[in-house]
Amino acid sequence: MANFNISRLSEDIKREISVALRDIKDSRIANGLVSVSHCELTNDLSYCKVYISSLEGGEKTADAVECLKTAQGFFKKRINQRIKMRKIPELIFLPDNSLDYYEHISEMLDKLPKRDNDDTAEE
Repeated sequence: MANFNISRLSEDIKREISVALRDIKDSRIANGLVSVSHCELTNDLSYCKVYISSLEGGEKTADAVECLKTAQGFFKKRINQRIKMRKIPELIFLPDNSLDYYEHISEMLDKLPKRDNDDTAEE
């Protein structure tokens, strides 16, 4: 039952941070191009890893993460207003470069030689 509660809380935190991202007035965070990919909350609810992704690539993601680290108090305040918890977890913002990884895998797959389906069907 505890795992359900932790996963529910991490999704709630993810949703609240995503909503609060719209209110950030920093130029390093372009509107709509930075998003929260997922959150991992520890079992004791002390820390929450927040993975940030950007459609513009790895460098912009790193800049956005640095910006969000400076605005950590703002996010904790918003979470405290909307989610009833005894202790607000410490937010750890990390870049999520999975889009770059998926793009790299796609390029590798495109470079593979194409097989003819007719030859394999006859065998």
